[in-house]
Amino acid sequence: MSFTASDINQIEEKGLTIEQVQSQINLFKTGIPFTQIVEAATIDNGIIKLNDHTIKTYISKFDSNRENLSLIKFVPASGAATRMFKFLFKFLKEYDSEKESLNAFINKNKLKDFSLFRVGLEQFPFYKMVMNRIETSKVDYNSLSSGEKARQFVNTMLHENHLNFGNSPKGLLPFHQYKNNHISTAFEEHLYEAALYASDKNEARLHFTISEKYKDRFDEEFKNIEEYVEKITGITFHISFSYQQESTDTIAVTLDDKPFREDDGTLLFRPSGHGALLKNLDTLDADIIFVKNIDNVVVKQYKEEVAKYKKILAGILLDVQEKAYKYLKDLEANEISEDHLTTIAEFLTRQLNVRISEEFEKYSEKYKIEYLREKLNRPVRVCGMVKNEGEPGGGPFWVKDQNSNISLQIVESAQINQKNKEQKNILKNATHFNPVDLVCGVRNYRGEKFNLEDFVDHKAAFITMKTKVGKDLKALELPGLWNGSMAFWNTIFVEVPIITFNPVKTVNDLLKDMHQIN
Repeated sequence: MSFTASDINQIEEKGLTIEQVQSQINLFKTGIPFTQIVEAATIDNGIIKLNDHTIKTYISKFDSNRENLSLIKFVPASGAATRMFKFLFKFLKEYDSEKESLNAFINKNKLKDFSLFRVGLEQFPFYKMVMNRIETSKVDYNSLSSGEKARQFVNTMLHENHLNFGNSPKGLLPFHQYKNNHISTAFEEHLYEAALYASDKNEARLHFTISEKYKDRFDEEFKNIEEYVEKITGITFHISFSYQQESTDTIAVTLDDKPFREDDGTLLFRPSGHGALLKNLDTLDADIIFVKNIDNVVVKQYKEEVAKYKKILAGILLDVQEKAYKYLKDLEANEISEDHLTTIAEFLTRQLNVRISEEFEKYSEKYKIEYLREKLNRPVRVCGMVKNEGEPGGGPFWVKDQNSNISLQIVESAQINQKNKEQKNILKNATHFNPVDLVCGVRNYRGEKFNLEDFVDHKAAFITMKTKVGKDLKALELPGLWNGSMAFWNTIFVEVPIITFNPVKTVNDLLKDMHQIN
């Protein structure tokens, strides 16, 4: 594949090399092998089930240590909320009030989402905001037909000349309305939550990954709420931001694997999914990093319950790290007994879900020590898993790699060959799924930060089909942040209740109980 001088300039301006881009194109040509799932992780087979005793033990472990720990909360919050309003944009595009009534349009097109939106209209936190905007626009709203009212309301919400929700970051949209008429964003709710579990010595650090174009808006929002939130929580907040780096973008190709070009002849590069955020995560250095998506928040009355499970996950992390650190120091000692090597191997198997090689018993003492050290000395992630209730997304599975090593992984359905009956059945019978509820330990037993790039499975990227100005193309996504990007971490899955998972994927999710003040 030869690139023009202009192509080379464009590639280098993005911080990429010709070799990297050629390597990406080769991946499209060769294809990426599907992930081979062996079985779903289930209770007592890769997933820990908590009881009253373990809950108390792990909360106590975290609370008694937190004053001596550095804590930070990492919140992926990139991009606009356009998909949240997909059915509303469709309504604006297709509905013509002069041709048919609103009810006829809804019934003909079976628009359940739109019906629910209309029924719950006054329960949305932005209802009064939209109505006030309509009043100031001098529109005689009350004289309009129901169809024209609906069009006016949705247009005022979404249009760039009005409230422009359709082109706003999800983190800054109105999410919750409290009884004192205070309307909070998802960004604000993350601060309240961090105060409960990601704070020490009355301070809390949060890091948000955002689109650079929204930086000023986030700064302004924090300035507006800082005093109010700090007064309520008694916590001082330190907020930092980073952006998805352009050097993590990947080239798009046509269906016959040629570089996709824009109308002006330039190469098309696309953001490569949340796996690109590993570079952002890798810049953080703390004893414990809590990871949670921007849209997974609840109103204040449920926050203590959510925080309780974050503390449990952190307590489990501290417990296993303490043991792992001790064993790693033991492995450095000049003499170590055969029995103690067996004890360490059993710890890896029972508590870190590491499948030890069947050949382990035959290894020399020196190689046993090297083997155990290599398996132990890795970043650790403790991940909450909720019971599968039909939500889309990844889940916990035992996976076999190309070297026949079996490990515990979070796998997206797009990574699984669903044309294979056996693989499809394993996927279908999975009992739990991934709500993106992680607690991460990124330091080794000497207190040094791991280089997270060393623990990525680069083969866990995946190819997706997209369109651009009506033309089909293939896009490459990097190994997902909690999928292939953490493939070689030590992994612990813990069952957590569904109350911990309350994402807002569509605007109608804001009508659910966890987003409403009762």
